[in-house]
Amino acid sequence: MFIINALAAFGNWFWGLPILIVVLGGGLIINFYLGFPQIKRFGYMLSQTFGTMFKKNDKEGVSSFAAACAALAASVGASNIVGVPVAIALGGPGAVFWILMIALLGCATKYVEVILGVRFREKDANGEWAGGPFYYCKAIGGKLGLFLGYFFSIALMLEIVPSVASQCLSATSQTAVFGMDQRIVGVLIAIVTCVVVLGGFNRVADTMNLMVPIMSVIYMAGALVVIIVHANNILPAIASIFAYAFRPHAAMGGFVGSVVAATIRWGAARGVYSNEAGFGEAAVAHAGADVDHPVRQGFWGMFEVTVDTLLICNITALAVLTSGAWTMEGVENGALAQAAFATVFGNAGNYFVAICVFLFVLSTVIVIAFYGQKQSETLFGAKGSKIWFFVYPAMMIIAAFGMDLTTAYSVTDALLGFAIIPNMIGCVYHLKEVKKLQDEYFNTPGMYYLADMAAKEAKKAAKAAK
Repeated sequence: MFIINALAAFGNWFWGLPILIVVLGGGLIINFYLGFPQIKRFGYMLSQTFGTMFKKNDKEGVSSFAAACAALAASVGASNIVGVPVAIALGGPGAVFWILMIALLGCATKYVEVILGVRFREKDANGEWAGGPFYYCKAIGGKLGLFLGYFFSIALMLEIVPSVASQCLSATSQTAVFGMDQRIVGVLIAIVTCVVVLGGFNRVADTMNLMVPIMSVIYMAGALVVIIVHANNILPAIASIFAYAFRPHAAMGGFVGSVVAATIRWGAARGVYSNEAGFGEAAVAHAGADVDHPVRQGFWGMFEVTVDTLLICNITALAVLTSGAWTMEGVENGALAQAAFATVFGNAGNYFVAICVFLFVLSTVIVIAFYGQKQSETLFGAKGSKIWFFVYPAMMIIAAFGMDLTTAYSVTDALLGFAIIPNMIGCVYHLKEVKKLQDEYFNTPGMYYLADMAAKEAKKAAKAAK
């Protein structure tokens, strides 16, 4: 119990000013060093991602879009529907401004994570690509690189235990609207997760390739209806986002300094948690893509932040602000999205939001369980990881039969904080390599990267021949 309380205390502390220093500080270094690629190359990013989504994939491996959907599934979750309204309730409309700012910086951080994930990936025992922070931290070299890599893998592998439990609780709680037994739903989620994840990354990617676009479009369509119905409030809502980014809203009260600090704290923290730039998890999924160059896949990292935060989170925010749900009396912070949808759809809005949250969380649970298995594979090998993997479904079932959600979230935050630190160190350390790959991609595509890959394969073959 002492360990749980200590982790919870660390998590509560770290997810204040420290997380902003680590993630925002690292993000600023990345952006200035690379010249703000998300702004400079925004049009190119759109052409390489949104512009290629519906092209037929002739390759046998996992497409770039499918890998991006798998990574997107981990970040598009309950936070997009529930977390954003909570940030508005606690920090006012100005919190949305900081969510937007974090996303803009996060585009470059996620871009770097994905590039490094592909650049330093290796083939695992099953012949699939394996990559992520462990590999690019290890590439730092020496004992420090190995320490950071293993530290990340241990922290993430353990973090996913309380994470899947809390996510499962979020999903099963939504089924109460339909009068379903939450314990049975929890068991079903655990079974689906097992079936998908044990099929390897190809099955995970194929499932998310189908699931993520459909659920995202359905939710955004519903939210857009809410915004359109309250169209006369769109301009005032947008104005309030910018007007109250640096000063308190009249309805909030309190001291000016403390309220503005709350606006920045809740907006920034929610932005970080939503797009997960700095977490490093997405690099694990993107590393499995069949792509010719790391930078090409890096733009899918920007795509991920664009969809998750710049689109879904901001559409949620506008729905809550234009409908006036965030100022309604007697509505709990976690139920603001339902209240916003209810202004247009009535009681059906509650069912709609419940279904969307359930689907978002289900996709998240599947992907983060896959992430956990890959980290355990790094630590224990292929056989050991299969045994450890069943810890995750077991935790989902335990959660469904009763678990304290607040404790699960606090422990999750603490362990995730431990994982973020080595990941950001790895990203900043390898910026020179990323810059080299970026310059190569736009000037002499593939020459350095392909030559280096060929040299590695030759070295590997020579070692096997001995």
